[in-house]
Amino acid sequence: MSEKAERLRQARVRAGYRFASDAANALGVVASTYRAHENGQNDFELDEAELYGRKFDVDSVWLMKGTERHPESRVNGSAAPGSGTKEIIPPNAEVRANIIGEGEKIPVFGQAVGGVDGEFLMNGNVLYEVMAPPILSDKSGAYAVSVSGDSMYPRYEDGEVCFVDPSRRVKKGDYVIAQIRLEEGGAPLAYVKKFVRHNSAELVLEQFNPPKELRFEAQTVDSVHYIALAGNA
Repeated sequence: MSEKAERLRQARVRAGYRFASDAANALGVVASTYRAHENGQNDFELDEAELYGRKFDVDSVWLMKGTERHPESRVNGSAAPGSGTKEIIPPNAEVRANIIGEGEKIPVFGQAVGGVDGEFLMNGNVLYEVMAPPILSDKSGAYAVSVSGDSMYPRYEDGEVCFVDPSRRVKKGDYVIAQIRLEEGGAPLAYVKKFVRHNSAELVLEQFNPPKELRFEAQTVDSVHYIALAGNA
């Protein structure tokens, strides 16, 4: 387990959540995604650290780097001896009437059976709708895709849902959904893969099962979007 993951575990326990699944439910995130962050299997970014920090009452910078404010140890809801007195921050909101209605929903695209490399036609076929996770609830154009096949196992399993942030910049090592249009006027093919590079000549993606690189000419690439998190919806 990395030090970053261990800090997240400490913050969760000190916030009173005995199990990672309890914390995930309180956060409104997919349990497998949160567990992967806490056990060090997957890294988490600043926006996710800010979400965790607000819920666990710790500094997001401390979660990311181990600096700044340290989460206070608590015993039966009170600060443990020697932990010091925590500054009380004035409220920045007020209690209003209960919110009526549901939160933001986003579409899940996909097909029951994918191609050889797990690709499927991105033809607007909506399988169903799901509630947007908190980190995507205010992102314009956010959507999700259902993984077809086991080409990215063990990272993604068949039927798992990947939640996509189309506004976030993609960098090497990120997991993405790439839309490739091989025929002019035809529906693009969607690939859930690991991003290697994208330049004026080609897009290169990595696949796990079987291990190989997929290369597409730059002019066939419609879009490459960042997968923010994944799990069972």
